Amino acid sequence: MLLREIAHARAGDKGNISNVSVIAYDPKDFPLLEQYVTVERVKAHLSGIVRGDVVRYALPSIGALNFVMHDALAGGVTRSLALDAHGKTLSFALLSLDIPMTKQHSDNHQGDKP
Repeated sequence: MLLREIAHARAGDKGNISNVSVIAYDPKDFPLLEQYVTVERVKAHLSGIVRGDVVRYALPSIGALNFVMHDALAGGVTRSLALDAHGKTLSFALLSLDIPMTKQHSDNHQGDKP
């Protein structure tokens, strides 16, 4: 399944740093986020864009992970020649990250949909 099936994302940017939060729709899915949305996987998934360090912060009380991505916006809005180098682009791209379907996920959502 894709990350967007269990979470949504919010983003912001300042200069050449992008800040992306991934928030589980259902708190039961937060452990999947913690397990599969790692710094290494995020950096690999966005490797064509994010050139610097990626730092992850867990916010379990709201079922979210926050990623701070350095050297991610081609110099920032005022320096980049890219059409749209804002952080919102990265949040949308991150939602296409592949998340393995697990028995836990299936059990957690049994009966959610007809």
